Amino acid sequence: MGAHPPAHSPLRPRPSAGRRPDSGTGTGTGDGTGIGTGSFTGNGTRIGTDTGSDTGSGPTMGGWRDMSAEALEDHYSPSRWSPRLDRDTIIDAHLAVTAAGTERARASGQALLHVPYGDGDGEKLDIYFPTEPSEAFPALVYIHGGYWQCMSSCSISLRSKDDSGFAAPPLVSQGVAVVAVDYDIAPKGHMDTMVLQVRRSLAFLVQRYPRIRGIYLCGHSAGAHLAAMVLSTDWTEFQVVPDIKGAVLVSGLYDLEPILHTYVNDALNMSREEAQRNSPMRLVTPAVPPACEVLVAVAQHDSPEFRRQSQEYSQALRAAGWSVSVLDLAGVDHFDVIERLSEDSYVLTQVILNMISRA
Repeated sequence: MGAHPPAHSPLRPRPSAGRRPDSGTGTGTGDGTGIGTGSFTGNGTRIGTDTGSDTGSGPTMGGWRDMSAEALEDHYSPSRWSPRLDRDTIIDAHLAVTAAGTERARASGQALLHVPYGDGDGEKLDIYFPTEPSEAFPALVYIHGGYWQCMSSCSISLRSKDDSGFAAPPLVSQGVAVVAVDYDIAPKGHMDTMVLQVRRSLAFLVQRYPRIRGIYLCGHSAGAHLAAMVLSTDWTEFQVVPDIKGAVLVSGLYDLEPILHTYVNDALNMSREEAQRNSPMRLVTPAVPPACEVLVAVAQHDSPEFRRQSQEYSQALRAAGWSVSVLDLAGVDHFDVIERLSEDSYVLTQVILNMISRA
């Protein structure tokens, strides 16, 4: 990847005087996030519905308003919460893992790279085709995270489609195409632009590749936010309605207002109005058949605020009649929760394949 993210890059908090970088409370069943109930798999991962009882002393609905500025920045700094690596190395490690996985995916399968879905430099797709494609096949559309922005140097993105193909091998081997989407991140791209680009990428995909039968969205972190925004799309202006059968939202943000008060907004420069009109929590509409199946996944070692947002968004969808499941993944943090999609046996990989097989 070349350059390394600087100490004050997105996903890393600003340094706090007198505090250890990795100090703080852990996450889990007593963090006050109220992440549903359900059955546990053999590795401690919980799969279930989002009853959302609150059993801890962490932030509750709207509780972020009562946090200090320092606490709020910590809660929206994913690198702060991992127990396996410190915040100064975990992003570099994450980029290395996903970049290497993408290189392997490109080398081992049939991939069509840098496919333009628009005229902008950032409007490109990478498409990984099934190993043995049938006449028609489903596609998982992966939307990367990275807090919607590049590093302070803006020489490279924290994430892009060029390190987003790591999840392809286990899926293409099962007859599922994987599409990695790029979009114009800040400061070049504004939030309204990014949302529109992702929507346009889907419209292009179904028009250009009619063999695709059924689209499954998968977004991580900021990408989960963009995938959730797709669910609220009025497709009439696009003159096409993608057949979206499922959405897998991993460690996402669904209410952008809290980040207005953090370092994350330094590059985004969002107004309150822009944050509100691009917050999926504010855009939940009644499910209209055939509404797609939604899986909201969260890592055990996501911050309490990330976990709270996942819980509240899943509850809002369920209240509006959507088919929603919650996956609380044990033993992973904000980064390896998605990295491990490169593994055939990873529970989230299997859940995605099961979702596709049921359609």
